[in-house]
Amino acid sequence: MKTLTEVVDADTIARRVASLGAAITADYEGRDPVLLGILKGAVPFLADLSRSLPAEVEIDFLSLTRFGEEGRVSISVDSATSITGRHVIVVEDIVDTGLTLSYLHGLLETREPASLATATLIDKSTRRIVGVDLQYRGFEVGDEFLLGYGLDWNGRYRNLRSLWAVMDLAAFQDDPESLSRQVFAAETPIGS
Repeated sequence: MKTLTEVVDADTIARRVASLGAAITADYEGRDPVLLGILKGAVPFLADLSRSLPAEVEIDFLSLTRFGEEGRVSISVDSATSITGRHVIVVEDIVDTGLTLSYLHGLLETREPASLATATLIDKSTRRIVGVDLQYRGFEVGDEFLLGYGLDWNGRYRNLRSLWAVMDLAAFQDDPESLSRQVFAAETPIGS
């Protein structure tokens, strides 16, 4: 059994993100939405998505922290942009149980935005515990552990241009460098 396999290549991601950008552009014509990126995982998706939107789009970030056995969520870094009366699109890397997004939507609603939508690169609907509306979805996937394009393993691999599924988690935990060797094996080192 392979430990890792590429499940969505960079070209497919680029086409899907451009398609989402076109849909958002059409839906928000005449409005200047605020893209609210959830750190850190949404950064690659937000960067590419924002380049598919009109120049009038505003970008801000917030960071959430989950702690305790109950998985309580709090904001560790809040956005600096007032969203009162604004059209807000929350940009997530992945939505699985829906618990974090549900909490975030409840919090943001208290700030009285004109509208609130969500764009996510990955939808793991099979893991959903709480119903959440996802207006813009890149890819729906199963329960596999994913890496790349914002998704990490101990802070690493967010910078990969494609998405990789960990097929054998135990083997990967024993050798997390295996992904580096697989992805970068054919590339020529800088300065060579």
